[in-house]
Amino acid sequence: MLLSELTWQDVDRLDRDTPVIVPVAALEQHGLHMPVFTDSLLLDAIIEQAHPSFTDNALVLPMTWLGNSHHHLDFPGTVSAAPRLWIDMLSGLVDNFITHGFKRIVVINGHGGNDVPGRQAMFEIRQRYRERNDLLLLFATYWNLIETPPSLAAELEQDEMGHACEWETSMILYLRPDLVKQHEEVKAVSQSGSFQPAQRAWTMPDRSQAGHIGSPANASARKGEELLGLFSQGFTDLIQRVNRWDGQSWNG
Repeated sequence: MLLSELTWQDVDRLDRDTPVIVPVAALEQHGLHMPVFTDSLLLDAIIEQAHPSFTDNALVLPMTWLGNSHHHLDFPGTVSAAPRLWIDMLSGLVDNFITHGFKRIVVINGHGGNDVPGRQAMFEIRQRYRERNDLLLLFATYWNLIETPPSLAAELEQDEMGHACEWETSMILYLRPDLVKQHEEVKAVSQSGSFQPAQRAWTMPDRSQAGHIGSPANASARKGEELLGLFSQGFTDLIQRVNRWDGQSWNG
């Protein structure tokens, strides 16, 4: 069910165990070859592909396209909410539905920069409602919901998601090839971390002057179609687990 198409009375009639899906993504630079709306386009496509499997047993909010993208602000076209502001915004969205009596809330994320503040937001909400044992508050980034099958992994240069990379470029090539510019000419930028196992704070110019990380030259629409199918299935499986949850236990 799409919240945007319902009346408030339609919503009020729903079982309060109905999962509420909150999609969050971004509007930010994606290198020299990809559109700034990449993250939101991809997450929207994944939800649309998965939606028929839970049309009648989950409530899907409209996309929140404003993300925490401060590490991309050196590149014009990036629109970002500061981390604390973004945490408070997401907390408010989730809190609205707890106030309305809903108990199973899934934030599905399509932008890496939202991951840390998103998990922090859900942590803070849980502390505010610490006396409740009937709440299920989940934050999931879509590419972490699957394991890449060996058959596809053998074809991929990258073994994980980057930024405007082989994976993202492949998916946009499948969805909107008209929006991809000469990706074959883009040189790879290493995805490896710095000072591992410590985690180094960074902005995008620290790692890439062009604004991408990974190997976009290796992208193809065929890889993109398969990746989108995998990510959609991973999201579908999560919502099915949420629907099966018994309402009290730790594991689902």
